[in-house]
Amino acid sequence: MANDGDGAGKDDAPAKPHFAGHRQRLKERFLKSGGDQLPDYELLELLLFQALPRRDVKPLAKDLLARFGSFAGVVSAEPALIRGVPGAGEAVVVALKTVAAAAERMARDEVAQAPVLGNWDKLVRYCRTAMSRETTEHFRVLFLNRKNVLISDEVQWRGTIDHTPLYPREVVKRALELGAAALIMVHNHPSGDPTPSQADIDMTQQVADAAKSMGILLHDHLIMAKSGHTSFRDLGYL
Repeated sequence: MANDGDGAGKDDAPAKPHFAGHRQRLKERFLKSGGDQLPDYELLELLLFQALPRRDVKPLAKDLLARFGSFAGVVSAEPALIRGVPGAGEAVVVALKTVAAAAERMARDEVAQAPVLGNWDKLVRYCRTAMSRETTEHFRVLFLNRKNVLISDEVQWRGTIDHTPLYPREVVKRALELGAAALIMVHNHPSGDPTPSQADIDMTQQVADAAKSMGILLHDHLIMAKSGHTSFRDLGYL
């Protein structure tokens, strides 16, 4: 049946975008073989599909990787820096930071299921996930009960790029409020080098002494960085 010239017929429907077939093939590959078989840019594409359903996202995925270096670098980047990449607006920031939050929560849940000292590798993995790529110094304390099960995991301070103030009395006060029997302190070095400074060593001893006076044990102080981590107990400082 001919149309009247004023409207479009069925054959005039807009063609599918050129990237539609690529998206479908990529989804099928992911479902078949999992993310381990995909390069970083394709895994990023899968995330960006959700944020930008009507755009070819491959160029943006590659631009993000060029800016931040790796998949982990992209999802852990500061929102303001992500927005600085052309084409990466709020929807992209939300998609990427949701992945980062999900990874941190999964790692934290593993730590919370059993005594921490018997799951040390999982604890370190959680702390690295949560802190190693932060661009400013964060200081957190893990509060444990008498069975060394996690009671609470709290970021106590956020500092400048090279300084986080720590007040031993405040740490001990919070431990007493929670009924904690032991502590593990964790902070990050944005420089990438996990080597403790003299200030780190002095502060750790002050907290250990203050905690001990109240019957609370400081198990360890961990420093997280991109290049690895250090343990004050392993180094002989505790």
